[in-house]
Amino acid sequence: MSEDKNPKRYDLEERTYLFAKRVRDYIKTLPGTITTIEYAKQIIRSSSSIAANYIEANEALSKKDFLMRIKICRKEAKETRLWLMLLENASNEKEYLLQEINELMKIFGSIVTKSA
Repeated sequence: MSEDKNPKRYDLEERTYLFAKRVRDYIKTLPGTITTIEYAKQIIRSSSSIAANYIEANEALSKKDFLMRIKICRKEAKETRLWLMLLENASNEKEYLLQEINELMKIFGSIVTKSA
């Protein structure tokens, strides 16, 4: 049995799942204005798409398929960041989500660069 030599290693599949879940919980706290409802629909789709496409990337049939899925993750992360920035409320949770999405964008960008 091999031990994990890096105790801080992150499971990106779990991390993207937890991010989507946290976005969902955050959206539930927002006021139900017409604008917020429309942005909420978009952010729920894009944030959950990151997690779903990362799972697909891990099950890719080829390197090309893997790279395409990671690029979709990066694209959806950028879209999620847009919807977060458009939400007009300010909160610690929103700041956390923006920080996390920026980190995820960097991770996916790095994977694309190293895999290309």
